[in-house]
Amino acid sequence: MDIIFNNVSYIYQKNTPFAHKAIANLSFHIPSGTFTAVIGHTGSGKSTLIQHLNGLVRPSEGEVTIGDYRLTNDTKPEDMKTLRNRVGVVFQYPEHQLFEETVKKDIAFGPKNFNVPEEEVEQRVREITQEVGLPEELLERSPFDLSGGQMRRVAIAGVLATKPEVLVLDEPTAGLDPRGQQEMMDMFYDLHKRQDLTTILVTHSMEDAVKYADHAMILNNGTKYMEGKPEDVLTQREALHNVQLDVPEMVQFLNAFSEKFGRQIPFRRQSEAELAREIRQVLKGAGSDE
Repeated sequence: MDIIFNNVSYIYQKNTPFAHKAIANLSFHIPSGTFTAVIGHTGSGKSTLIQHLNGLVRPSEGEVTIGDYRLTNDTKPEDMKTLRNRVGVVFQYPEHQLFEETVKKDIAFGPKNFNVPEEEVEQRVREITQEVGLPEELLERSPFDLSGGQMRRVAIAGVLATKPEVLVLDEPTAGLDPRGQQEMMDMFYDLHKRQDLTTILVTHSMEDAVKYADHAMILNNGTKYMEGKPEDVLTQREALHNVQLDVPEMVQFLNAFSEKFGRQIPFRRQSEAELAREIRQVLKGAGSDE
């Protein structure tokens, strides 16, 4: 599903003394099947943007188009429930939203709410349990008896069980250790590829943005500050510093390498192994020059 924002603004508590414009004249296009990272500090407008994606709020001004659905201040789709079925949102700390007495019931809640037949619900639960790396023997246990990481996977499985076409991830690795963060992001990226999802990652992690995303968008004070390919946007050190962001660690390393050895290696989103080979080649070349 393509997602288009056309001059979208949103004002909290409009027409009151406490009115606050959270996003202003925001325009962008996210093509179907792409992986987009949305980056910005607290107050940049990320959370408000997310709420527009499944109709939790409608624009104060402008227009949001999600596939065939169109939302303005005056109009909304007749069947908002169908839109929310097609757009799955994994909020920060999704495990806080668990409430059923068993893992199976929690995962099944979404599809049942969208009137999926019982037999298909059973099949989806089994499939999604495997997708998110949960052992099947946990299905009859209480989600509150699981580890924190397992609880998060249960909550994510509940979102995925509705078979969304758009997957919105709001800081999905918050609170996890580095290994857990990588496992979680690898899982999302694998799902994105295999299910041809349109994925939107809201994150503070420049490393995740540059590793997984096809496209990056920087928000600042409710406006679009920069956007483009991650290797183009997330390497602009001075521009990022102006909005209190920094380049990814690998870019920092390449900048330090260039300053120390006087040899520049362009950042092309290389893997660590690929970068190590390039460094060896550059240093060999430097040795032969001497």
